[in-house]
Amino acid sequence: MELSSLVRKLGHELAEIRERSLKTLLFKLDHNLISYADLVHEKVLFLNLLEWFNFPVVPMKEEILNFVNILIKHPPAAQKMIGIGAVEFFSQLRPNVDPNLQAIIDGIVDGLFFLPSGLPSSSLSVCYQTRSQPSVDQPVLPQEELFTGYFCQDRSHLPQLEIPPKRTVVKCLKFSTFPWLTLTSTDRHVLSSNESSLRSNNQSLIWSTCELLQNVIMQDFPAEIFLQRPKIVQSLLSLLNLAFGGDGRHRLALQAVSCLQQLCIFLRSRLNFHRDPSFSSTEQGTASQNSSISYCQEARGRPRSRNPSPGSSSPRPSVIGRTVQRPRGDGQDWDAASSSGNSTQANANSRISLHSPLDVGHIDLPDAENEDTLELQMKQLSLPQFCVSILENAIPLLRTGSRRVTMEVLELLVEDMFLIGDAISVNVWEDDSLFALELKDKLLLVLGLLGETILYHKTNVSAEQPEVMLVHHRMAFISISLFTVRLLQILLPVEKASKVLQKSLLNALFLLSLDVSFSLEYPSIHESIAAYLEQMSTENYSIYKQASEAAYSIECTCSFMVEVHKKGDKNLSELVELADEALCSLPYHQHLPLLQECIHICSNIWKSAEANSLLQAEGQKVLLRLLSHPLLNIKAEAYHCCLEVVKDCLGIHNIAKPVSSICHGVHFLLHPKVLYEICTFGLQEDKNEVNSTAKAILMHLLKGRLVMAVLTWNKFIEALCPVIPVLQGYADTKDTLGNCILTLSETTSDKGEGILPRTTRLRAALRLLFSKKQLVRSIALKHLTFHLLNEEGANLKRPHLHGSVLSSILNLFIIERAIELKLDDKTESIFKAETVEKLYDILTSDAVDLVLRKSAAEQLAIILEDTKMHGIMKKLGAIEKILVYLNECIHVDGKLMESMVLPCVTLLRKLVYADPVVRLSLAQQSSLLLLLFRVSLIFQNDRAVLTETTVLLCLLLFDEVARTETWADGITGNDTGLPAFSLPVAVVRRYHLPVRITAHHVVSPNTVVVPLSSECLTMKPVSDMLKMAWNLSWYNGIENLLQLINYEKKAETFLDSLKLSSEDILILKITHTNYGLQDCLNSIIQAVSHRDVRAALTRLSFYILNDTLTLKCSSGSCGTTLKSFVWQKTINRFLQVLPASVEDEKLLVDVLRFLNKLLRDQRSSLESDHLKWILKSLLKNKSKSLLGLLVRPESQVRDEIDELQTAVRQQLDKELIRLFNTLLFCSMSVTDREALELAGSFRTELALKLLQCLRLTDAPHFYGLPSLERTLQGMVHVTALPDWSTYSAAAESVIICKKYLTGLLEVISSFYVEWGGNAMSFMGKGVTKSTVLCLLHLSHEMMAQAKDTDWISLWSLPYDNSEEQAASQLGLAWLVPLWVDRDPEVRFTALGIGSALSSLETGCIALAESCQNISGGLWGTVINILLDQSECSMVRREAAFILQNLLVIPVPTEDVKDCLWQGPCVHDEESGLSQTGKPALKALLHHCQFYEHVNQMVKHCYLGCYMFDLNSSKEGNLIIEKGGITDFDDSLNLWKAPSSQSQSSHSQSTSETMIRSASPSLGSVTELRAIVPRNSTSFIPETVVDRLMAQGQSDTTTTESPSPHDSPMSATLSKQCAVVTPALLSAVCSLLHNLLVVTPKDTAIAFQQAHLLTALSSLVSANLVERCILELKAPLGHPCHIEHVKAQVLLLLQYLSSVSRLLKSCLLVDSQLVIQDELLKPLLGNTFTILAISSKDGLDTELTSVLHEARVDFFNLLATLLWKTGQISFPSVTAALANRCTAIIDTICDCINLSTTYPALYTASLQFLSVLLNEEGRRQLQDKQSICQNPTIGFLLDHVEGCQASVTQLTALIIQVCERKSSKDVLKEVATNALLSLLAVSKNAQKCALEVDLIDSCIENMKHIHAQLNLDSLKPGKAQKKKGDDCWFRKVRQKITSLHALQLLSYQSWMLLAKASGHVLVFVSMHLWSLGSSPTCRVVPPARIFIFFFLGPFLSFRDNFFSGSLLFTTIFSFQSSKLLFTSSK
Repeated sequence: MELSSLVRKLGHELAEIRERSLKTLLFKLDHNLISYADLVHEKVLFLNLLEWFNFPVVPMKEEILNFVNILIKHPPAAQKMIGIGAVEFFSQLRPNVDPNLQAIIDGIVDGLFFLPSGLPSSSLSVCYQTRSQPSVDQPVLPQEELFTGYFCQDRSHLPQLEIPPKRTVVKCLKFSTFPWLTLTSTDRHVLSSNESSLRSNNQSLIWSTCELLQNVIMQDFPAEIFLQRPKIVQSLLSLLNLAFGGDGRHRLALQAVSCLQQLCIFLRSRLNFHRDPSFSSTEQGTASQNSSISYCQEARGRPRSRNPSPGSSSPRPSVIGRTVQRPRGDGQDWDAASSSGNSTQANANSRISLHSPLDVGHIDLPDAENEDTLELQMKQLSLPQFCVSILENAIPLLRTGSRRVTMEVLELLVEDMFLIGDAISVNVWEDDSLFALELKDKLLLVLGLLGETILYHKTNVSAEQPEVMLVHHRMAFISISLFTVRLLQILLPVEKASKVLQKSLLNALFLLSLDVSFSLEYPSIHESIAAYLEQMSTENYSIYKQASEAAYSIECTCSFMVEVHKKGDKNLSELVELADEALCSLPYHQHLPLLQECIHICSNIWKSAEANSLLQAEGQKVLLRLLSHPLLNIKAEAYHCCLEVVKDCLGIHNIAKPVSSICHGVHFLLHPKVLYEICTFGLQEDKNEVNSTAKAILMHLLKGRLVMAVLTWNKFIEALCPVIPVLQGYADTKDTLGNCILTLSETTSDKGEGILPRTTRLRAALRLLFSKKQLVRSIALKHLTFHLLNEEGANLKRPHLHGSVLSSILNLFIIERAIELKLDDKTESIFKAETVEKLYDILTSDAVDLVLRKSAAEQLAIILEDTKMHGIMKKLGAIEKILVYLNECIHVDGKLMESMVLPCVTLLRKLVYADPVVRLSLAQQSSLLLLLFRVSLIFQNDRAVLTETTVLLCLLLFDEVARTETWADGITGNDTGLPAFSLPVAVVRRYHLPVRITAHHVVSPNTVVVPLSSECLTMKPVSDMLKMAWNLSWYNGIENLLQLINYEKKAETFLDSLKLSSEDILILKITHTNYGLQDCLNSIIQAVSHRDVRAALTRLSFYILNDTLTLKCSSGSCGTTLKSFVWQKTINRFLQVLPASVEDEKLLVDVLRFLNKLLRDQRSSLESDHLKWILKSLLKNKSKSLLGLLVRPESQVRDEIDELQTAVRQQLDKELIRLFNTLLFCSMSVTDREALELAGSFRTELALKLLQCLRLTDAPHFYGLPSLERTLQGMVHVTALPDWSTYSAAAESVIICKKYLTGLLEVISSFYVEWGGNAMSFMGKGVTKSTVLCLLHLSHEMMAQAKDTDWISLWSLPYDNSEEQAASQLGLAWLVPLWVDRDPEVRFTALGIGSALSSLETGCIALAESCQNISGGLWGTVINILLDQSECSMVRREAAFILQNLLVIPVPTEDVKDCLWQGPCVHDEESGLSQTGKPALKALLHHCQFYEHVNQMVKHCYLGCYMFDLNSSKEGNLIIEKGGITDFDDSLNLWKAPSSQSQSSHSQSTSETMIRSASPSLGSVTELRAIVPRNSTSFIPETVVDRLMAQGQSDTTTTESPSPHDSPMSATLSKQCAVVTPALLSAVCSLLHNLLVVTPKDTAIAFQQAHLLTALSSLVSANLVERCILELKAPLGHPCHIEHVKAQVLLLLQYLSSVSRLLKSCLLVDSQLVIQDELLKPLLGNTFTILAISSKDGLDTELTSVLHEARVDFFNLLATLLWKTGQISFPSVTAALANRCTAIIDTICDCINLSTTYPALYTASLQFLSVLLNEEGRRQLQDKQSICQNPTIGFLLDHVEGCQASVTQLTALIIQVCERKSSKDVLKEVATNALLSLLAVSKNAQKCALEVDLIDSCIENMKHIHAQLNLDSLKPGKAQKKKGDDCWFRKVRQKITSLHALQLLSYQSWMLLAKASGHVLVFVSMHLWSLGSSPTCRVVPPARIFIFFFLGPFLSFRDNFFSGSLLFTTIFSFQSSKLLFTSSK
C-alpha cells in the first residue's frame, strides 16, 4: 500500500479506517520501512493530524500526539505545522483533553516555538532529490484554501475549533486558481466519458473526442473546469508524445495541440471575465472559498518510493504527481494527496514517463455521484502549473521535423505565453517559498530546453541538408528564438538575468546576438537579446560587442567606398569620419582599395592652404593609423600608396608642369607626426616591404628640392627639424639615405648656408658625435668645425683648435659607463629656502674666496637632488650665473675658474633635466651648445666633468624627441610628478648615449587596436556575422543583395572568407520577411500540387506568427508587405473556384486558416480595397462561392461516409465561419458607399445562409452540435451589426427576422425549456448562450425594421410543437428561467432581451402576463434582481432598464380593475388586500427598502477597471481620492463602452427607455412627459460579442470579494455586497428619473432622506476623468492599456451624464433638492472641469462623441439651474466659472463650430450662455453700485487676461452663425439671443462687433426687410393677410432684433452711436410705427421700441450734434407717420 494512501486515510470518515491507518503508519516507522524524512513533505498528513481531533470519535489520542511530537523535530515538518496554524489549534485543544495529554501538547507547542528562523535551502533540496516524478493532478493550493476546506467545513454535528487562517504571500504568482465550480452528475458524466475516450486505444475515437472537446465541450463548460478536474488536460498532454510516432499518430498529437490551444484562449477569456468588475458577484450558498488570486502556500507532496516498480505507473497522464491504479474497497478509491514538489531530475524525466493513452487499457471510473469536493480541489491544477506543464510537454515537439507540428505547437506556446504573463510574476526568481523554488526549477528546465531547441535548428542548417529542410530549420529557428525572447521578457527582467545561467540558453542567445539577418529583421528583439547577454555572460557579451564594432566598421567601409566614387563634390569631413571608423575592420576584409582612397583623400585635404585645420588633423589621424597598422600587408600597402603619391607629385615628369600645383600633393606627409612615424617605425621595420618604401619616400623628399615649390620645401624642412634626432640615427656613409641625412648638418657655403637653419645644423652636427659609427662621427667633426671657427670671439676662447685637440673629438662623447639620471621628488623637503639663498649668495659673491664658492656650489648640487628647491634657484637666476662662470672658464684667462666647472655643470644638468621648459629654451641657444662643447674639450681628461657635460649636451640635443605628448594624440605631460626624460627606442638603439633612460614608442602610438582577436575570428558565428555584414553593407541592404542575378561573379574580388555560400543566401531569403512573403506568394501562384501550396502557406503562417511575437500585428511586416503586393492574385482562385475533391477541401482549409490569421491580425487596419475585393469574390457567384459551401446539398451530406472527408468538411465549415466573422468585423469600419453596400449585402446573404444551416427539421442532423455551435456563433456576429437583414432583394427584412426568431426559439426551446431550464448544468450552455445573444440582437433589429407590426407576439413560445395546442402559449415565460441561470452572462443577455421587449408597451404587458405565476410577478422579480447585492452589476443594470421601461407606461393612480396596464400588484397576506398602480409601487419600494439599497450601491461603487491587477508594475495607475481605489491598470481588455454611433445619446442599455423633459425650459413636473427613444441595434461592441462567445461560464456562486486587508486590488466592500460599477449606477439614475416623474413627491422626499443626490454627484471626481483624457491625448503605455483607459473614461462620462440628467429633472420637480451647498459647489466644480476639457488633439471619434453628449447634459443642467434658481445659484456658478473661464469660453466656441454636425450641443451651449449673461445683466441692474466679493461675469469677460481673446473669438463666431444661417433656421434664433445677451454685458463683445461691421450688417438687413414689407403692402387685397402671416411676423421680429442689437451697441458709446445714425432709421421707424398700430400686431409697440432702443442712447449724450436737427427731424417724422396712419384708418 502506498504511503500517500495511508496518509489520506488518516482523515477518513470511519474511525476504524483512521485508526488502522495510524497503526500501519507507526508500524512502518518502528520497523524502518519508512522514515520521518519521507513524511515531512506530505501536506495532507499535517492537516489530517490536526483534524483527527475534530471527529466525533477520537481514538488513540496519546499515540497521535506522540507521533506529532516526534514529527516536529524535523524543521520542515515544524514549519508546515506552524504554517497551517498548529500553535493556535493546540492552544485551543489543550483545555479539552486529559491532564496527561496536556503535557504532551505543551511539549509540542514548545517544540514548535523552537523552530529555526530560517530553513536552510540545502535541506529542502535534499528532500526534493529523493522524490520521483510529480503528478499533474496534484495542485498547489493556497494555505487559505486548504484551511478553509479542512477546518471550516459545515459539520454541524462535529465540535469545531475556530482557527484563524494565516496567509503566506507567494510573490511568484499573479494568479493561482479559479473559483471552484460545482458540477451536476450529468456534467461529471460527460467529462468522465470524454476522459475515458482520450485514454482509448482507438485512434479514431481519440480523434473524434478531441473534435468533440473543441467544438462542443469547451464551448459549453467554463475553461477552468478542465483545470479543476485535470484528467482531460493530463490526457491531452500525454497525447503530445505521439508526435514522434508513426502510423498517423502525429495527427492525434496535433489534435491535442489544438485542444490545448483553444483551452488557453478560453482560460484567458475566463481570466478576463473574473477580472471584470461588471460581472463580479458574491452570491453565497454553494460558493467555495478556494479562489486564489495572489496568495498561495508552498505546496508539498508525499515522498515516493525510490525504486518504483513498473506496476506503480499511472494509467493517466502524469506531469506533477500520480494516483494509485488499483481501486480499493474502502469507499475512497482514486484518492491521491496533494503533491507539487519536484526536483530537477524529476523535471527532466517528466516528459519521458508520460504514457500514451493508446498503450493502456480502459480503467473503471470512480463513482461520480459521491464526489468529494475537497479531494477534487486538492487535485486541481493551478494556472501556473498548467502553463508550465504545457511548456514542458510541448517544447520537445519543436524538434519533430514537421513544419505543421512546429507551427501549431508554436501557436499553442504563444497562447500559453500570454497566460504565463497573467499567472506568474517576475518575482519568481527571488521568492524562496517551496512552490517558487519548484516553479523556478521547472522554468529553468524549460529555458534550457528552448536553448537546446534553438541550437538544434541552428546547427542543422548545412549544405548536406535538402533545401526544404534548410527552410524548415531556419523558419523554426527564427520563430522559436522570438518566442524564447518574448518569454524571457515576460518572466525575467533584464536586471535579474544573471540568476538564470542555463548554458544552452546562453549559447543560443550568443548565436542570436551574432545573427545579422535576424537582428536587422527584428531589431527590438535583438536589443533585448543583447541586454540579457550582457547580464548573463560578460565574456560572450564582450565578443558580441567587439564583433558589433567590427560589423559597424565594415558598414563604414562600404559606405566610404560608395561615397568616394560618387561624382561631384564630396563631403570630405564625412568621408574622413567614415574612413576612421572603417580602419577597425580592415584586418578582416583587407579591401586594399580602401587604403588607396584614404591616402588620396588625405593628400587632397592637405593640398589647399585654406583647408580646415580640424579636417586636416582628422585626415592625418587616419593616415597615421594606416602607416602604423599592425598587419604587415596593410602597412606595406599604405607606405606603397604614399610612395606612389610622392612619385606622382615629385617625379621628373612634372618638370614641365607648374611646380606649385603638383607638389602640394605631398603636403599631407610634411608634418612632424607623419615624418616621425616614417622615420621612427617605417625605417626600422624588419620587413623590407615597409622599410625600403619608407627610405624611398624620404629619399624623394630629401632630394626633391628642385621639383618642390619654395612653400613646399620650407614646409618640409619645418616638419623635418623635430624629427632630425631620429632621422640622424640612420646616418651612414655607405647608404644613399644615410649620406642624404649627413648632408643635412653640412654647411654648404662660406656664408654659413645649408639645408637646415644654422642652429639646427649645429645641433645636428653635435648629435652625430653620439653616433655609434666612427665614420659618421668623423664627418660630424668636419661639419662642426665651421661652427667652431666662425663662433663669435673664437680667438678669445679656449681651447685653441689645433690638431691634438681635434684628434680626440671623435670619441669625446663616447662614455663607456652610462650614468642613471635620478632626482628626488618627495612630497616634503628637508632643506629650507633660507639655506639655498645663503648658499647662492656665497656662490655669486665676488668677495668670497673661490674655494668657498666652489664648496657652496657643491652643496647646492647636493640640495638640487630635491626638485622642490629648483624653483628657488631659477628665481634667483642660478642658470644665468652658471653660464657666466662657464663662459669665464673657457675664456683664455679663465684657468682660475676651472675648479668651479664641475659643480656648475652638475647644477645646470639637474635643472635642465627636471624642467622641460628650461631644456627647450637652452637647447635652441647655439652659444650654449658651443660653450658646453668647449668645456668638454678642455676637460676631456677629467672624467667627471666630461661625463656631466656629455649628459647635459645629450639632454639638450635630444630634447625634441623626448616629448611623448608631441607625437601622439591624447597624451599629456605628467603634471603631478617629475617628467621623466625618455627617448624613442629607435634613438636609444642607434646612438651611443651617456645615460641610462627608459625608452618609449616600442610600437607606434598611432597603431590601431584590432577589435577582434584571431581566436574570435576563428569562431564560426563571429566569422559568419562579419561575412554577412560585409555583403549586406557592400550591396547596401538585403534587398539589393537578393536581387543579384550572378552573385558568384560579382563577388570574385572578395576574399574567400567574405563570399556567401548558397546556404547563407537562402538564410537571407528566409529571414527577410518581405522577400519571404513574396517568394511564398509566387510559390502559390506557380504551384502544381497541393503539397507546394501547403508548404508555402505554412511559411506564410510562420511570418504572421513572427509578427505576433514581435508585437507588430497591425503595423507589422506581413500586413505592410502584403498590402504592397498583389496578393489577391494568389488567393483569388481559392475564393472563386470551389473544391472538387477531398484534397482540394483540405487545401482550402489551409488557405482559409492562413487568411483568417492574416485578417485577424490586420482587421483593425485592413484597407477598404482589399475588403471590397474579398466581398465581391464572395458575392460574385453566390451558389459557387465560399458562401455556398456553408449549405451543401443533401446528396453531399449523405455521401459523407468517409470519416476523413467528414472531418475535413467540419474543419472547412469551422474556418469558413471564422472567415466570415472576421469579415463582418472588418466591414464595420468602411465608410465609402460601395464598401457599405457590399458589406450590407454580405451580411444579409450570410444571415440567410446561416439560417439554412440550422436545419432544425432534419432529424438526423438535429443534434449536430458542432455544426449548430458554429452556426450560432456566426449568427451572433452577423446579427450584432445594425441593419443586417435589410440588404436582400428576395426577402423583406421583417420576413427574415421572423424566420430567425422561429429558428432561434426552437433552439432555445429544445436546449433549455424542454430540458426544464437546465440552469445548473453546463451541458448545452454554449448553444444557450449563443442563441440568447442572437435573440437579443434580433430584438433590436425587429424594433428597427418592424415598427408598424405587432412583433412582440411572435416571441411567445407554445407548450409544444403540436397544432392542437398552438393556442396554449408559454408566452414570454421561457425568459424567466434564463434570468436566474447559473451563468451571469446568460442572465445578463436574457434580461437584455427583456429590456428590449419592454421598450414597447405591448412587450411590457406580455412580460407581465408571463410572470403572473411567479411570486411578486414581473415587478417583484425584476426589483429583486436589481436589489440583489450578491448579483453582478451587468445583470442588475439590465433589471434597472426593465424597471425603467415599465415606468414609461402611465401607472394608474388608483386601483382600476378594468385597466389594461395596472402596474405593480402588491398583496398583503395578513389582510388579504391587494393594491395596484401607484399605491402598489410605493408599497413595493417601501417594502424592499429601495432607496436604502440604492444608497448602498453608491457607497460600494468600484471605479477601477479590474478586480485585481495581473501586472506587478503600476505604471500609469491613477488612484482615486476616495478610498484609494485603483482606477485602472495595464491588463487585459474590459467591457468596452458602446459605439458612439448609437442613436440614443445617453444609454448603453440593451434597450433603455427614459422619461425625459420635452423642453429644458419647462418649469413644472406636470410639463414632463414620457418618451420612448429608439436605440441603435449596435449596442454590444465586438469585444463583448467575442467574450460572450468565448466559452466557459462562471458559477454564480463565486467567491467573496477580497477585503482591502487581503489585497490591494479590491475596493472596500462588505462581504454581502458585490461590486457596483458606474454603468449600473448610470442605469439606476435613469430609473430614478422615471420614478421622479411617476411619483415626484415621494421620490423627492426619498432623495432628501437618503442624501442620495449628494452621494451620486460626488462619486466620480472630474480630476480623474481629466487625467485619463490627458493620458489618452499623450499615450505612453501599451496600446491595450490605452484601450482600457478609454473604456474607463467612456463609462465615467456616461455616468456623469446620467447624474446630470437626473439632477436636471430634480430641479424641475423641486429645486431645493439640488441647491444645497454640500451638493451644488462640488457639482459645479466637477461640471466646469469636464466642460473645460478640450475635445481636440488625440481623442478618437467614439470618445469625442461621448464627451459631446456629456457636454449637452452639463449645459442643460446648468441652464436649468440658472432658470429655476438664478438668484440663489448664480453666485456659485460665477465662482466656479471664474476658475476656468477661458477654457469654458473656448469650449463654447468649439460647440458653435459643431452647429451643423451636432446641433444639440450647439443649442445647449448657447442657451446656457444666454441664461448666464441674462442673470449677469439682471445682477447689474439690481446691484449696479455694489462691489461683489467674487469677480462678476462682466469682469471675467472684459478684464481677465486670457479671456479677452476668447470673448472676441466667441463674438465673431456667433455673428458669423447669425449671418450665415437662414431666417427660418431655429439655430439662428438661439445664436441671436446669445449675441444680444453677450453685447449687453461685455465691452469686448461690443468692440468686436464694431470691428466686424455688425452695425452695417444690421442696417442693411433692416433695409432689405423694409423693402420686402413695402412690396408686400403694395399688393392689393393681400396686405392684411400678410400681416397675420408668420412670415410677416418673423420679418418684423428680425427688424426689432436688429434695432435691439444697435441699441446694445450704441449704449454708452457715442462713436458707435454716430456710426448708427442715418436717415434710414427714420424710414424704418416710420414703418414700424405704422405696423405697430395694427390691432392684430403682436409686436412690441413701436414707440417704446424707438424711445428705448434708439432715442434713449441719443438722449444719454449732451453733444450738440445729437441735440440738433437730427433729433427734431426724427421725432417729427414719427409724429407725421402717426397722423397719416390715423387718417387712413
